[in-house]
Amino acid sequence: MYTISLQKFKTNTVLPLFAISLLFASCGGNKTESLSDLKAQQAELKTQLSEVSSKISKLEGDSGKKFVLVEAASITPAIFKTYINVQGRVDADENVSLASEIPGTITKINVKPGDEVSKGQVLAETDARALQLSISDLQTNADLVNQLYTKQKALWDQKIGTEVQFLQAKTQKESMEKKMITLQEQVRMTKIISPINGTVDAVDIKLGQLTAPGMPAIRVINFSNLKLKADLAESYASKVHKGDEVMVKFPDSDDTLTSNVSYSSRAINTLNRTFGVEVALGNKKEYHPNQIAILNINDYRSPKPVIAIPLNYIQKDLKGNRYVLVAENKKAAKRNVILGKEYGGKVEIKDGLSDSDLLITSGYDGLNEGDAIEVKK
Repeated sequence: MYTISLQKFKTNTVLPLFAISLLFASCGGNKTESLSDLKAQQAELKTQLSEVSSKISKLEGDSGKKFVLVEAASITPAIFKTYINVQGRVDADENVSLASEIPGTITKINVKPGDEVSKGQVLAETDARALQLSISDLQTNADLVNQLYTKQKALWDQKIGTEVQFLQAKTQKESMEKKMITLQEQVRMTKIISPINGTVDAVDIKLGQLTAPGMPAIRVINFSNLKLKADLAESYASKVHKGDEVMVKFPDSDDTLTSNVSYSSRAINTLNRTFGVEVALGNKKEYHPNQIAILNINDYRSPKPVIAIPLNYIQKDLKGNRYVLVAENKKAAKRNVILGKEYGGKVEIKDGLSDSDLLITSGYDGLNEGDAIEVKK
């Protein structure tokens, strides 16, 4: 067995364990190795040790003082905004559920779901035969009364007959006209007529079905006037105004849009202490009445670009001061800061930082003011 004497290296760094293990393994693993081979291995290990020592010296610096490796980023001022998050729903200004105005049997259905209809269009009808017969009978009497009135008026114009006879004929004529108008109105009430322009959303009746006032028959929606409605807590009443920016997200469809508050109620609901807001959607048929939406209403906007940083960068000293650390002349420097609004994990910096500062964003845990640092490139 060969015996190898290793001289003590003049360095503050201990020989790496893996190098020692490798050397002993090479000595005991193969007894037939020549002394020259072992010396070559020893030289290689010395080279590796020298490289490690060089790296350690570089990290410690020429003075031997250690520094902390950190990450830092420049600061760019920007407009800072905060938002109120609230759940809303899609609604339509013109969303009507139509029903028959009088009891009857459905005899005609003129539309189906999805049909475009116009104001005044007849959508369905109930049985009006009895009314039609009454009108026909009344029309016969009306014709007679009109003839009597015409002749009586002609005689009265010639001063023939009495005024009472003329007035009786006139009264009978006017009474007959009113009865006819009443019957015609009853016939109109047997028809389900759309009061708006829109789209048929549902037809809940069938031919031959008995219907009555209050029973849903046909729903018509005008999709050109869709809007979002939401109720906000009373505490936000002074913060939300007409025209405020709103970012809207529809969870079901994963759709988003940016709009503005079109209406903000000034009355507070006494039951739940809320007030209503509305956001116009316009003609968007892909949205559905009563569909859920998440509204982010902008309630604060900085008047000018400001510095805003993540909240986790903020630290607190023993005196209760809030501060951050910045990189300055290869040392950590402390900056006391005054905080403003918070939103989305960020906080507005009112004072204490400038856009010329290099904010330490990683490696600040346990770092003290004045510590030597090296900014990772």
